[in-house]
Amino acid sequence: MTRNLSKTQALFREALKYIPKGVNSNFRYWGDEDTLVIERGEGAYLWDADGNRYIDYRLAFGPIILGHGYPAVVEKVAETIRNGTLFAWTTPAEIQLAERICRMTGMDKVRLANSGSEATMHALRIARGYTGRERFIKFEGQYHGMYDYVLFSTASTPLAALGSRRNPINVQSSSGIPDGIRQYVINLPFNDFERLEETVAAHWHELAAIIVEPLLGNAAGILPRPGWLEKIRQLCDEYGIVLIFDEVKTGFRIANGGAQEYFGVRADLATYAKSLGNGFPIAAIAGTDAVMSVVGNGVSHGGTYTGNAVGVAAANATLEILENEPVIESIFAQGRKLMDGIDEILTRAGIPHHMTGLPPILSFILGVDEEPTDFRAYCAGDDDLYEQLAMALIERGVLPDSDGREPWFLCYAHRDAEVAATLEAFEEAVKEVRG
Repeated sequence: MTRNLSKTQALFREALKYIPKGVNSNFRYWGDEDTLVIERGEGAYLWDADGNRYIDYRLAFGPIILGHGYPAVVEKVAETIRNGTLFAWTTPAEIQLAERICRMTGMDKVRLANSGSEATMHALRIARGYTGRERFIKFEGQYHGMYDYVLFSTASTPLAALGSRRNPINVQSSSGIPDGIRQYVINLPFNDFERLEETVAAHWHELAAIIVEPLLGNAAGILPRPGWLEKIRQLCDEYGIVLIFDEVKTGFRIANGGAQEYFGVRADLATYAKSLGNGFPIAAIAGTDAVMSVVGNGVSHGGTYTGNAVGVAAANATLEILENEPVIESIFAQGRKLMDGIDEILTRAGIPHHMTGLPPILSFILGVDEEPTDFRAYCAGDDDLYEQLAMALIERGVLPDSDGREPWFLCYAHRDAEVAATLEAFEEAVKEVRG
């Protein structure tokens, strides 16, 4: 099968004249031949510039929780912007949104932001302002945004560069980061109780925060081992460290209350973006009264576009639907069918694999027999085979990310028909790749 991509590729060549790599995020560049130019989306589908239709499982890296162009959200935004978009004052809609987020997440206070990167950046500053300490722990393979402090040992890091498990190396993920920045971050393997306990015991007096994605959102959705998040919580309580849940991907996706609700572990601060606005730019930092008390009382937080009417309207509409309709239940049900179907097809084909993640944010790692529990274990998978399979799916109108690190996302618009068509295409793609 070969798609006609003549218009898409012509447009991309035009993009290359004016935009570095032809994209506005490095992660959107798949090479000069395979980078798509998308004209529209509706529900669970995307159409490229040549009219090729795809069942979308990238969902813009996760924000689309209801479906592309979801009417109730679009109508609310259209209605709102007729009265203006930005005022540099608090609006009733911001108050309504803050109350909704607090009610759904169980947090006490909220400040708004515009992106996940911005939210986690401010969360780290708040933690430092609250504790009077400067360093923080993050975990290998986790991505917390596109700013200097956290661009170390992300999922883009080669396994060989990470060093010994007992003494991990902070691997810089970009040129242009000042050398001194690395002293503030300590990277550890995810799910490694021993490394975590000994590191906290040795450095607690320097640690402002432990920031963690409750599951590995950029490494196939690898889940926390039983007791892992509880252990982080216990150590933070014991040593006066702020626990930050980066819920940019899990928030309002795996439960209405996010990972805190799903896993039953409370954080001191949590950051939200993506599903919060069904694709409109909006983010939030939520936290306890105690930790958030420093905001505006010594700790700076601001932004011209924070609380803008567009994002706030989209978030209010999205969260209202999540509260009143069985969105999460539907996504879990369809995601479970998809996971079970993929597992069955791969097993029948004799391809070693392990299913990872949760039904709303799922994946699978090829070439492994045991359950991977961290980024190092993920790296043992067969990335080349995964990419071949993904590209064969895309030719058949099913669009996951071609990179196995990025999970598959589901939305409310994925129903039985889309899952059935996906599994049919998956079976054909496996036969092609194996053949």
